[in-house]
Amino acid sequence: ATFAEGEEMLALLPVDADASAANLRQRLLDLSGLDAETKLGVLINDSHGRAWRVGTVGVCIGCAGLPALWNQNGLHDLYGYELHASEECIADELCAAASLLMGQSNEGNPVVLIRGYQPPAHLAATHARVIQRPAAMDVFR
Repeated sequence: ATFAEGEEMLALLPVDADASAANLRQRLLDLSGLDAETKLGVLINDSHGRAWRVGTVGVCIGCAGLPALWNQNGLHDLYGYELHASEECIADELCAAASLLMGQSNEGNPVVLIRGYQPPAHLAATHARVIQRPAAMDVFR
């Protein structure tokens, strides 16, 4: 976060962003009177820099109520070729889109409502921790 010169503030990320997303989702369901089966997803977004790329992008650090990742291996593309290395990070895709509306500086838009997105019906809701690479696959650790 960016603060005015001389200000002494610190913006901390949640200790457990997945738990924070789940708690917020439950609170929204409670306040609205909807049941737990309602299709309501909550994502917690943070700005990340990327190796070999310029600029920041919104990524998901907490997820509740929707699938974070869609493994498409074994499916076929438009030309009939079988996919072998295709995993779509649904949570990051949605967070990147939301980040455009939230802004990166003084916009003051901490919440974005996304309507109309329907994750594939066969996918179960997961947490954002599933999108973290295992240490053995992470070239930056």
